Amino acid sequence: KNELQSLSQINRQMMYVHTFFVALVVLLMGIFCLTATTELLQTALGKKIAFGLGIFWIIRLFIQFFGYSSSLWKGKLFETVIHIVFILLWSYLSAVFSYIYFG
Repeated sequence: KNELQSLSQINRQMMYVHTFFVALVVLLMGIFCLTATTELLQTALGKKIAFGLGIFWIIRLFIQFFGYSSSLWKGKLFETVIHIVFILLWSYLSAVFSYIYFG
């Protein structure tokens, strides 16, 4: 709340709404992957969806390297560990969905 207080009301509300919908989409992706595994692995549409999810996570991995300043984590143990954990997570998700499509 303190970080967003300096924004105008419309910008603050857009941040809340966009953050909510990004989180919702990621949650729905996870639910879809857990409940439609067979379809993702065995159908043409599932493989195309996996391809899209792979692209999504590859872009997210790219952003992890180039979208954030290293000054946010460099020299800080906790932040560096989290940075590495997310690099591993995005790499894993990118590889799994790419393998579904190409493998």
